[in-house]
Amino acid sequence: MRKLIFALLLAAFSLGASAQFEKGTKYVAASLSDFGLSYNKHEDFRLGLHATGGYFIRDGWMLLGGIGWEHFNGSDLVDVGVAGRYYMVRNGIYFNLGLKYQHTSPNLNNIYLTPEVGYCFYLNNRVSIEPAIYCDMSMNHFKDFTKIGFRIGFGYYF
Repeated sequence: MRKLIFALLLAAFSLGASAQFEKGTKYVAASLSDFGLSYNKHEDFRLGLHATGGYFIRDGWMLLGGIGWEHFNGSDLVDVGVAGRYYMVRNGIYFNLGLKYQHTSPNLNNIYLTPEVGYCFYLNNRVSIEPAIYCDMSMNHFKDFTKIGFRIGFGYYF
């Protein structure tokens, strides 16, 4: 009897988990990045806040748009970007690839290629905690502005 109940609960959980990745599902998220942990030889401290929205165009495939703010060595950076994300439906691992434009005061503009690998840990059928490792590869000043960092966020699927 226990095995039957466990099997039913497992089936119900896995059906609920895959529903987040279906075509037509919408997504919003907020995240914190870096916490002073990113790697770049010119950095002392960096902290970022990011907001992201997305839409599943196919099962497991999402298009994303986002804006962000970062504090870096006494200056503020603002960025806007687009990305595509693929979810491995069975285990919650995702792969993200995007482009973002970043403006730093005073008047430094940069474009980044932004690969990312993360994991969706679901708290319930709609809310997830999403830790990720990312790399912002600078297209204008690769040597000076490319960085690797850590991000953690909360996602909401509806």
